[in-house]
Amino acid sequence: MRKKLNVNLKEKSYQISIESGLLNNIGELIRKVHPCEKAVIITDENVDKKYSAIVETALIKHNYQVDIIILKPGESTKSLGTLPKIYNRLIDFELTRTDILIALGGGVIGDICGFVASSFMRGVPYVHVPTTLLAQVDSSVGGKVGVNLEGGKNLVGSFYQPKGVFIDPDVLYTLPDKFFTDGMAEVIKYGCIKDEKLFEMLYKMNGRHEIMESISDIIYRCCGIKRDLVENDERDMGDRMLLNFGHTIGHAIEKYYDYEMYTHGEAVAIGMYNITKISEDRGLTKAGTAEKLKKILADKGLPYDIDVDMKDLIEFIKRDKKNLGSKLKVVLLKEIGSGFLHESDSTFFEKESD
Repeated sequence: MRKKLNVNLKEKSYQISIESGLLNNIGELIRKVHPCEKAVIITDENVDKKYSAIVETALIKHNYQVDIIILKPGESTKSLGTLPKIYNRLIDFELTRTDILIALGGGVIGDICGFVASSFMRGVPYVHVPTTLLAQVDSSVGGKVGVNLEGGKNLVGSFYQPKGVFIDPDVLYTLPDKFFTDGMAEVIKYGCIKDEKLFEMLYKMNGRHEIMESISDIIYRCCGIKRDLVENDERDMGDRMLLNFGHTIGHAIEKYYDYEMYTHGEAVAIGMYNITKISEDRGLTKAGTAEKLKKILADKGLPYDIDVDMKDLIEFIKRDKKNLGSKLKVVLLKEIGSGFLHESDSTFFEKESD
């Protein structure tokens, strides 16, 4: 049965659809939200082998002319250097502003496809068809799109909402364990900041098989939380920042290791635990919260220990896009299920490393 969530943003509103087997009907679903002549699938080499042909066939069945742009997998693809190749392919295909782009893949593909959509011809419609757990519960919803610079992650981008988000949980059966675990970090994040019951449910689940038995409900709950935050704060200047729990340290770790040591989810897991340990030591978080978080991360196969001196991360933290002037909005937990924003600066981390 299809689960639906409406993201209400006035003229930029769209629907999130969650249904097993949805991929086979993707042409019909996209035709309903945006009928046009041409569709360009942007994907990576790994996803292409499994799902491009299914999506292409479904699109052709509904009278789309289709082109497929296949990128290298990994965070390094999400750079300014990748953009000319994509733009030139769109020009060669004679894509117009009335046609559509399809992000078929994980967070990297969603971010770069969305950024291309926001910038090519000053704006082309696009949809998300996320194929990783991380993208299904988090990055495909909310319209944050962008690329990385040498100086940091997601420093060039925009807010550009899709025409729809189409989630098929069945694609997760082919997702390697490493990337399933990666996505679980973001699922746990939602429990931490807004949903204690979700956290407790995850806490009791043993292994991937048991999680997959409830995966549609888990995705629905995570997307519902994000939908609510996006509706109230589309431009990420207030409560939407709660979604960045663990990301300040996490992004710094990713950049420190040049995106080669940890996946995004692994870095966020380390960030969630360590910032909670700091805030608990400062009396800002209920005692025992960090230990509970440590246990669920370990149980789900995620790292939590930081293996670099916090002092070495400070320069990356100072470049964080959540800096507002000289201030940094740090996301902390009062306790599990209750996140809040704490205004501080980089000394929040420096003092703890003394």
